[in-house]
Amino acid sequence: MKLKLPDGPFKAYLFDCDGTIADSMPLHFIAWNRALSEWGGVFSEDLFYAWGGMPMAEIITTLNEQQGLTMPIPAVMKRTEEIYFEILPDLTAVPEVLEHVEASYGKIPFAVVSGGTREAVTASLTTLKILDKFETLVCAGDYQRGKPDPEPFLIAAKRLGVAPEDCLVFEDADLGIQAAVAAGMATVKIPHPRERLVKVEITANS
Repeated sequence: MKLKLPDGPFKAYLFDCDGTIADSMPLHFIAWNRALSEWGGVFSEDLFYAWGGMPMAEIITTLNEQQGLTMPIPAVMKRTEEIYFEILPDLTAVPEVLEHVEASYGKIPFAVVSGGTREAVTASLTTLKILDKFETLVCAGDYQRGKPDPEPFLIAAKRLGVAPEDCLVFEDADLGIQAAVAAGMATVKIPHPRERLVKVEITANS
């Protein structure tokens, strides 16, 4: 599968991490549900992907409200990341995105803009051996309002010294696309793992 990029030229690439650079969403889904089950919480796969890019604390708060639970936010976040780190050796990159990282590295600056913690994002990029390719990481805790608010992307553009309209955003989540559009940036949508599998099967059978 090839990614179709909008017409440029662009002066910076901004990447979401989970589900965009790192094919980590299946691993995060496992980690979330193992952790939540310890407090009686559940997280459907459809909802998990719909909330892609949402900060962890906000996810837990919303699940508490929806399911009538009082799961402790710091403890659930810590446990979810512990489980994710345990299964991190299974992580792979999204090849279609990695292709653009490798092709444009050194030509224009890159940033990662994520709803995940800095520890998790750094661990993922280190596992993939590409952490050094990014000039800056904008992670949970670096901004007041997360995606779909444009603030995280605007912070990244400011750090790179590039105007928002000159940035191209790679995103897999609808909330992230909304945030990038609100920031005045062009976007390219990365299909979810299930969507990529279907497209590969269609191509193979056509």
